Amino acid sequence: MRLNTQVGQEFRFWLTRRMTARLLPALRQTLGQLESSQAQMLAPDPTSRSILTEIQRAEFLNTADFETPYAEQASELPLGEEPLLVTDVQLQLQGNGLLVTLQDQGAGAGQAKGCQMHLPAALLHGLIHLIERAANAAEWQSPLDKDTALETPVVPPAHVYRH
Repeated sequence: MRLNTQVGQEFRFWLTRRMTARLLPALRQTLGQLESSQAQMLAPDPTSRSILTEIQRAEFLNTADFETPYAEQASELPLGEEPLLVTDVQLQLQGNGLLVTLQDQGAGAGQAKGCQMHLPAALLHGLIHLIERAANAAEWQSPLDKDTALETPVVPPAHVYRH
């Protein structure tokens, strides 16, 4: 996964199948919690949250541009040229978005290497969609099915996923 910032930085990550299988349901569920907490989208139960999230997702996907190729315009690589192997992910609802912390705990000498991103709901929809497309292209099917998101226990406000 490669991400560009508005100031020309590029962050590169490796997501394993195992990490992706654990992360996607949590991202989907957290997105539902984020969207259902907005005043205009109050949803009393998980089924209603899921329906509202799917409506928001459909609206986002109708306007998003996934056809434009990734622009390689990085002027800086804060984590280095080699992608970071993501071994730990922390998710925390924060205001109108989700704070995502990606780390490599095996970076050497007990020092974790990583970064944090604050993603509003629209960017979170896009991130989930792109990870799903990459997982499907890699034929990582069963644990990544959308239906597993409904079976996942509620994600606490701050949660850690380890590889």
